[in-house]
Amino acid sequence: MRRDFLKLCGLAGLGVAAPIFRAVAQPPKDAPYDGPFYVVFNASGGWDTTYLMDPKGVNNINRLYREGDILTRGAHKFAPLKKHVTAGLANEDFYAEFGNDLLTFNGLDYSVNNHSPGARYMATGKLDSLAYPTFAALVAACRGSTCPLAFLTFGNYSNTGNLVAMSRVPYLPSLRTIANADAVGGNERAPYHDRFALDRIEEALRDTNAARAAQPRLPRAERGESMLYAAQANSKALERVTQYIPQNVPRERLSQQAEIALASFKAGVCVSANLSIGQFDSHANNDPDQLRLLPEFLAGIAYLVRRASDLGLRDKLVVVVQSEMGRTPTYNAGNGKDHWSVGSAWFFGKGIKGNRVVGATDAGQFAVPLDPATLAVKRDGGIRVRPEHVHLALRELAGIADHPLSKRFPLGVADKDRLAGLWG
Repeated sequence: MRRDFLKLCGLAGLGVAAPIFRAVAQPPKDAPYDGPFYVVFNASGGWDTTYLMDPKGVNNINRLYREGDILTRGAHKFAPLKKHVTAGLANEDFYAEFGNDLLTFNGLDYSVNNHSPGARYMATGKLDSLAYPTFAALVAACRGSTCPLAFLTFGNYSNTGNLVAMSRVPYLPSLRTIANADAVGGNERAPYHDRFALDRIEEALRDTNAARAAQPRLPRAERGESMLYAAQANSKALERVTQYIPQNVPRERLSQQAEIALASFKAGVCVSANLSIGQFDSHANNDPDQLRLLPEFLAGIAYLVRRASDLGLRDKLVVVVQSEMGRTPTYNAGNGKDHWSVGSAWFFGKGIKGNRVVGATDAGQFAVPLDPATLAVKRDGGIRVRPEHVHLALRELAGIADHPLSKRFPLGVADKDRLAGLWG
């Protein structure tokens, strides 16, 4: 019973419900975490931004539209793709529904064009270190380290910096089983113990943990016992998830990930989630590959936001949409596009003013410098905006820039280079 529960916790990454640098893990607080909730979408492999938010109808950069075909919605410009989309969500429909909420950043300088360092750089804001946590992990550690599923991840770069547990729950049935670990097969109608017995077990665990905490132990043993107690104490909090797990499981990859994240958010047991789908690395046949994946990606984003509205969470979401690189402005011999170290990102949600575009690329798809004080294009004397600039702004948005954990992982951005007013 308890052993089965702990085994599930180990599979889900629940062993460290509090930062491991603390001597004793703390049980979850009585009040559920109530937001904001942070979601990072990853188009793993490198998306073609000219088919999204940075359209180029010149210089043969793409083969599906021309300059005069580019569409606008408010401040946004985007590629016209609806007639090419057979499944998923087209740009036209995505911008019609979400354009007023969306902040686009174009001309982001990744500095590298290899997958691993690019993914790490975009996730953490630090290119030359393997120790830095992703933004999603950092904000989870700062805002809700005692939450049982503080940082959920479904792939892509997910380093935690040893600050918080990395929780993986790949399927909705797995979430139900974990949430009801004291029941047979996760069925809450078939508990192993009645409530009276469970309360006595939890009381005994608290007493045992308190007694052990007063004894001298080696750091490794202390950490192991801390992990064990945190997993045990979190079981009751996880039960809250059950009521928010949908009966009908969506078929789409991102939609399934979104349901797991949203159920955990709604239950107050999760702070952040790292959602991801791959195969964007279109070295051959760029156009059909990107036109198959991008609409699926947009549909996944839309699904999360719509379901968040149903659950009363939309106004508590902060959403980041990114990839680790872009695609070249030229096609190769296989009709594909190779790695390109300039790209774009989207942001929307709590504290972010939408219907805005910051930054730009030129007609050759090279990044144009901007003035960090005004966010206006400034070809002479401006800065090339890199992931560390964006991550510092994200930390400021989340209110964790001065948190002790954030200060352990400095980003090295000079005050004069801070992106003033990025979020409006």
